[in-house]
Amino acid sequence: MSKSLIKNVLTTEAGFGALALRVPVGIIFAAHGAQKLFGWFGGYGLEGTGGWMESIGLAPGVLMALLAGSAEFFGGLALVLGLLTRPAAFALSIAMLVAIFSVHFANGLFMSNNGYEFGLVLLAASVSLLFSGAGKASLDALIARKL
Repeated sequence: MSKSLIKNVLTTEAGFGALALRVPVGIIFAAHGAQKLFGWFGGYGLEGTGGWMESIGLAPGVLMALLAGSAEFFGGLALVLGLLTRPAAFALSIAMLVAIFSVHFANGLFMSNNGYEFGLVLLAASVSLLFSGAGKASLDALIARKL
């Protein structure tokens, strides 16, 4: 990869507002990923999540759980740190689109009916960070300045 491509991915004109979005959204994603990967915070781990994913037609289930959990856990950590924010936000956007349309959409908008309301908010936050970048208070901005 060329130095200019890396710099373009990391460069951001966003201010400190991106920090206020990145950190809480990153924590939420990392926690949900930890549920899928490790069974933390009341989650079912790879086997349990994989079995459930298989039951709703996302096969092979364990692989799908690994992909979703990894995107959420490592993508969430990347958002918190502001490191490779745009690639992480892209992966998280895809994960949210899959979650919305494979699990929640048929239930309508509201979370009280297991709807897509929360997934839509996380999708919007991810897309926003994909466009804006990590902002001034981020490792991306620090690395971009050095390049």
